[in-house]
Amino acid sequence: MAKKTIENVDVAGKAVLMRVDFNVPLDENLKITDDRRVRMALPSIQSVLQRGGRVILMSHLGRPTGDAGDAKYSLKPTAACLGGLLGQDVAFATDTVGPDAKAKVAALKDGQVLILENLRFNAGEKKGDAAFAGELAAFADIYCNDAFGTCHRTDASMVAVP
Repeated sequence: MAKKTIENVDVAGKAVLMRVDFNVPLDENLKITDDRRVRMALPSIQSVLQRGGRVILMSHLGRPTGDAGDAKYSLKPTAACLGGLLGQDVAFATDTVGPDAKAKVAALKDGQVLILENLRFNAGEKKGDAAFAGELAAFADIYCNDAFGTCHRTDASMVAVP
């Protein structure tokens, strides 16, 4: 069976929900100290953007204990980092499937990127919850797993969305 990669999929005019591994180290000032994992996702992200798609990125960061307001586990710093690497603005949703995410997904245009807040702020992620996965899947036309380092996990974004 031939392996299908994002480069083999027609993404023009479509939303791509991409699972990435942005579990990056942050210092006490919430600055990324090693952006390697963000840079590793660039080829897939750029492939979609260059071919006229829009990208919705989802990832976890650390092991939060459920407090969605804990800034040390927020993916917000990755939006600025990725924006700098891409040379364009990257939108950030302050939730994963709530009102902010829904509004920002609806406003996303071809050639743009959105990062959803830390998946682990939603209890459904670690539980592999099908309802949570369904809400994520509803955001896009295509799912792409670009998080090889997390393929062993049974989280909703890894096993229930596809």
